[in-house]
Amino acid sequence: MRDATRRAVVWEALRALLAERTAATGRDTLDIVDAGGGTGGFAVPLATLGHAVTVVDPTPDSLAALERRAAETGVGVKGLQGDAADLGDLLDPGSADLVLCHSVLEYVEDPAGALGAVGGILRPGGVVSVLAANSVAAAVHRSLAGNFDEARRVLSDPAGRWGDRDPTPRRFSRETLGALLAAAGFTVGEVHGVRIFADLVPGMLADSDPEGLVALERAAATHPVLRDIATQIHVIAYRQ
Repeated sequence: MRDATRRAVVWEALRALLAERTAATGRDTLDIVDAGGGTGGFAVPLATLGHAVTVVDPTPDSLAALERRAAETGVGVKGLQGDAADLGDLLDPGSADLVLCHSVLEYVEDPAGALGAVGGILRPGGVVSVLAANSVAAAVHRSLAGNFDEARRVLSDPAGRWGDRDPTPRRFSRETLGALLAAAGFTVGEVHGVRIFADLVPGMLADSDPEGLVALERAAATHPVLRDIATQIHVIAYRQ
């Protein structure tokens, strides 16, 4: 239930985006690539909506789990082994209407190169959905855990890390993520905060009223202050 609550804002944005792109292209079936899509948490539901989905992921075990999940659901999803930077080698230029790049830019060696590869496989007017860890939220969460020095370090570290033991290689602010996308040739559209309250309220309270929590997340997702303290930043950006 907590995972569904945390993903609700992203799914609502994606459904609106799918409707927009099908109307713009005049096609009911879109070509979607999920870079770093793992076991198909987004890819399989998108395939059930009738879209042609390809997952590119570096982990063979994840791709095997993706194949099983797709088979159990009764849909076809293509899996290719590779990193986000390999998209241009694995897929034809201009072959995708939408690319998901969720929880990828934090971990790739070259985020700018990865976004350049994304742009290369998108058709003109194509869209990328980027979901990335927020450095401001990391400072909030470390402080709530009583780790004040680590919280302060997040705010001063260019990569948004709280220390050498931090498992996340880098985090972004809304401004730095927008600048990275603009430098890669994208026009930034909607920006949402994801997991603003879901990661702050105690689990017992969250589970007692999941619909209320989703409604609160939805209301806060585009709030000009609250979205900037969300655990993740969700950006919709268009290929120029």
